[in-house]
Amino acid sequence: MHRQWLRSDDAVFPSENQVDQHQQEKVFKKKKKKNEAMTPCLSEEELTRLRTIGMHLKEKISIPKSGLTRPVLHKIHHRWNNNELVKLKFHEFLSQNMNLAHNIVLRRTGGLVIWRSGSVMWVYRGDNYQGPTTNAKHNSKSESVVCKQQQHDNMTPKEMEFDRMLDGFGPRFADWWGMGILPVDADLLSPIVPGYRTPLRLLPTKMHPRLTNDEHAKMLKLAKALPCHFALGRNRNLQGLACAILKLWEKSLVAKIAVKLGVQNTNNELMALELKKLTGGTLLLRNKYYIVIYRGKDFVPANVAAILSERQQLTKQVQDVQKKVRCRAVDVTGEDETNAQTELLSEFNEAQVFRGREISTVECEKMMKEAPEVSNVRIMKKMEGKLVVIHEEADAKKSRAEKLLTKIDASPDNRRETITDEERVMFRMIGLKMKVYLQLGTRGVFDGVIENMHLHWRHREVVKLITREKTVAIVEEIAGLLEYKSGGILVAIDRVPKGFSLIYYRGKSYRWPIALRLCVQHPCNNMWKE
Repeated sequence: MHRQWLRSDDAVFPSENQVDQHQQEKVFKKKKKKNEAMTPCLSEEELTRLRTIGMHLKEKISIPKSGLTRPVLHKIHHRWNNNELVKLKFHEFLSQNMNLAHNIVLRRTGGLVIWRSGSVMWVYRGDNYQGPTTNAKHNSKSESVVCKQQQHDNMTPKEMEFDRMLDGFGPRFADWWGMGILPVDADLLSPIVPGYRTPLRLLPTKMHPRLTNDEHAKMLKLAKALPCHFALGRNRNLQGLACAILKLWEKSLVAKIAVKLGVQNTNNELMALELKKLTGGTLLLRNKYYIVIYRGKDFVPANVAAILSERQQLTKQVQDVQKKVRCRAVDVTGEDETNAQTELLSEFNEAQVFRGREISTVECEKMMKEAPEVSNVRIMKKMEGKLVVIHEEADAKKSRAEKLLTKIDASPDNRRETITDEERVMFRMIGLKMKVYLQLGTRGVFDGVIENMHLHWRHREVVKLITREKTVAIVEEIAGLLEYKSGGILVAIDRVPKGFSLIYYRGKSYRWPIALRLCVQHPCNNMWKE
């Protein structure tokens, strides 16, 4: 969050002294080097003295990838107890953005940056340096609480509300490397929550669950403007973080999680998959710095989800009761039948006693003898009804089959010519010895193949075709199709080095087709014309 902290009266009515100061600052910016820090609160003599001391500094404190952590701050304060200056060397992320590193050093240490070049910085402790604050050492307040108290003075009402919202999720991450509001430390949340389940989701009618490109871009733009809600350095066991994200989604559409820098074995892909599995949200962004998760269009708040789950339980109970009633209505066989009869007789006797009539033992014995007979009659009637239905279906199938047989017998295709086994062996030997054959290409069976077969049959009785198909089932289908379309008789299917050979006999009553009779061969160019 970039803001310019200006007083209202100074911003509206600048004084003459302020105008002179602005002009002097512009001239100073032109003269100073690129990476040199501005320290207007110190005199020139003091600056030259401190910079000469800094030139002789040999020991330096290296700032790791994770930034100004508490161990690094302890080292800085330990050096300031003996020396006025500290030399800092930044690495990786902060070395690429030294302006951010400058602001973080001013905020976390309380010192003054008197010189900066590349990734190296000299920090002055100040005239009235008294060591680290006693609140951070002895009191029960942590460093994150101290940082929050320092930030409250410069916060807007919206930022104050955002900060209060994060207070309910857990402790803050004190070693935050960025500016603004401190995020919640997700590693301090409970790794496993007993009884945790993926929340119920319900999509409204006529709504597509996926985000469009425009919606995705809007959500990313919204997440870019927000500060980070959580800081995470753990790959697995994120049920506590998932509970906090579900609470956050009741107030915000997006959850923004920062991946901790400098933590070993961090894997943002595993983090994103685990959170997506636990929460059921939509992943908008994932890289080595941030993970952004959208709550989804089918997100249901906790109160509404509890009501819906109660309704589902009620419907299940009603269905169970209906199943039990249906099971009672089913006929009971075997051992259960005697139990059912005894229960029915006991109920009948109770009803008779209630009406004032008692049944004798003789009547009970008669009823016990008649009961199985009645049940047997009922079963016989059911079996007779089933047999009648089966006979009707069999008669209908038989009549359908007879009609199909009469149609097949009446069709001209059924009166085809046949050959004997001896003729089949002879035609097969003739076809295998033939050098002239027809090749079936990638197009398979079409009108040109049938015409060529009839052209061969004009001069000889047998025609030989070769196909390059490898499976026998496909070759048999092609052979049946050629036999049906050409009207010839399939003699044999044999495997040859070039593939499979198909041999067809034209038949004794073969006649030249009418369509081919109209075609006459042109004597000049061997073309066919009508």
